[in-house]
Amino acid sequence: MAPETLKHTPLHDTHISTGAKMVDFGGWDMPVSYGSQIEEHHAVRNKAGMFDVSHMLNVDVTGPASFAFLRRVLANDVARLTEPGKALYSCMLNPDGGVIDDLIVYYFAPDNWRLVVNAGRADADIAWLQAQAKQEGAGKLAITPRHDLAMIAVQGPLAREKVWNVRSDWKPLTESLKPFSSKQLEQDVLVARTGYTGEDGFEIVMPATQIVAFWNELLAQGVHLCGLGARDTLRLEAGMNLYGQDMDETIQPAQAALSWTVSLKDESRGFIGRSAITNNPKHNAFLGLKLNGRGVMRAHMPVKTALGPGEITSGTMSPTLGFSIAFARLPEGVQAGDGVEVELRGKWLPATVCALPFVRNGKSQL
Repeated sequence: MAPETLKHTPLHDTHISTGAKMVDFGGWDMPVSYGSQIEEHHAVRNKAGMFDVSHMLNVDVTGPASFAFLRRVLANDVARLTEPGKALYSCMLNPDGGVIDDLIVYYFAPDNWRLVVNAGRADADIAWLQAQAKQEGAGKLAITPRHDLAMIAVQGPLAREKVWNVRSDWKPLTESLKPFSSKQLEQDVLVARTGYTGEDGFEIVMPATQIVAFWNELLAQGVHLCGLGARDTLRLEAGMNLYGQDMDETIQPAQAALSWTVSLKDESRGFIGRSAITNNPKHNAFLGLKLNGRGVMRAHMPVKTALGPGEITSGTMSPTLGFSIAFARLPEGVQAGDGVEVELRGKWLPATVCALPFVRNGKSQL
């Protein structure tokens, strides 16, 4: 896609002016790094870094039918959300049980919810949701893409403190937030204790017209600029899946270690995809790999195990650990601790199967 046809976030000019290296990410012109990707990674693990995640789409789902609708279209059960501001991670499945998208759903009131969906899936998600909404009565459900909003992720052990330095009035309102909780502040401002790095921090949604000033205030507080490159190494270390690499519409949640995002407790809840994953389940192991030597594992590299072939879905060099790590879809029965081989440039190199995550709270789990 030509650069001029790529979508831009409200922070695009700011990225350009600070010398960011830009790449096409799901049809968006996004910063991959602002200099050293390794420095950006370590800033999040040790202090605080911020990411422009305005390419992700906030979608409001409102109306008296919204609760029943979300129970039908999401694999996790929004009935678990009873406290305003609480959030839930879920997959949205097709009738075959394949993952249309993985997303976060926020509960504000029985008739007021918000989904945050992946950038590259936003158009498909909206079309799918609107198609399913036709089953509801007229006027009972509204699906509203919030293109007027922007979003910043501030992540790291000092992240919340840095945000409070910029917005001191937010501290008493957000200090008690538990993970996967949020607080609605002034008009259209949402502060959520969520993220995609394995570190503490906030994801902050606000009107697009306010985001540049807020970004610059955080920068003045010493929050490190971080791009998609560091975001990818951080999420991989933290054992977090990426849509399009680790799962897609052909992959059921269990095939990507996401069974925990599927709620089967209420047998009367016939969510889309339930029949497929219960009656026609697909099985494999989904685990981590540590390369026992030099080299970098990447997506689609073949894996040889004692129980048959597998494939890497995501791979990188881990800045925290100092060696290459990966996620892999492997035959059933393969377990953490098993030795396998990975094909890199025509050579089969030894690797060790690992449980996920690789890193938690900045510390190795291996």
